[in-house]
Amino acid sequence: MNHHSPELDHDLAALLLYWRTCGIDLSSGSRCLNEWPESYWRGDFRPVSITSVAAIPAPAAPPDPIVLPVPVAVPPPAIPLAQLPACTDPVAQMNQIAEEVRHCHACQLAHTRTQTVLGVGDLQASIALVGEGPGADEDRQGEPFVGAAGQLLNKMLAAIGTSRQQVYIANVVKCRPPGNRNPLPEEMAACQNYLFRQLEIVRPRLIVALGRFAILCLLGRDQPVGSMRGKRESWRGVPVIATYHPAFYLRQPSRKRDAWADLLLVLETLEQHSDAPERQTPEQTEPR
Repeated sequence: MNHHSPELDHDLAALLLYWRTCGIDLSSGSRCLNEWPESYWRGDFRPVSITSVAAIPAPAAPPDPIVLPVPVAVPPPAIPLAQLPACTDPVAQMNQIAEEVRHCHACQLAHTRTQTVLGVGDLQASIALVGEGPGADEDRQGEPFVGAAGQLLNKMLAAIGTSRQQVYIANVVKCRPPGNRNPLPEEMAACQNYLFRQLEIVRPRLIVALGRFAILCLLGRDQPVGSMRGKRESWRGVPVIATYHPAFYLRQPSRKRDAWADLLLVLETLEQHSDAPERQTPEQTEPR
């Protein structure tokens, strides 16, 4: 056993008392010195000189933490569609997207879908229509807008002298949300790039945003549809006309006049281009 002189014991105890007063956790093996009997600290120890305390090196400050850069997904520059190189094989490129979508498990909708729903129509169409997501009928058939809302959409297209075979139709999300609920932000984010690539292939001269979630995806604005109607917005240089989803008009048939006003705006916007298709007389073609 090692023996120390009384003076050394006094100095050591005084130093420990000084550390304890400063709030330093005093540990000795498995026992904390703060738990020692109070009588231990009341000894008649001579104070430690300032010189001896100052000679004790202060514990080194912990080094600054190393902050590693967090990788951030940088979106590609939003090049106007008109400046993109011409698509040499739109069918092959669209089939490639369809294959990717079929094997996509980027969100929870992949676990409940029957099949994916990419898009349908003319890959060189002047008009592209964007809805929010497949319903039950679309989930079974693998084609967008084939239910009751799709039948109304066909009538709306016929009213302006075109058909679903002459336009391109797609949705923001490619899998049906369970119970036809609204798509969640993470689900829209997982599918957004597929939609953008589809539009890059078709390169329409006008886009019709059908409902709130199509507006949110294309324009980044979570606003009521009514506040977006009657305006010409833009997505990468392409005019965007916002209107209600056809399902809304099924629930509110008295509002079909709003749909007709929006269709007229579609025709007026297309007529600003020299190669716009000939329009029919509005009074003779208004949908009922």
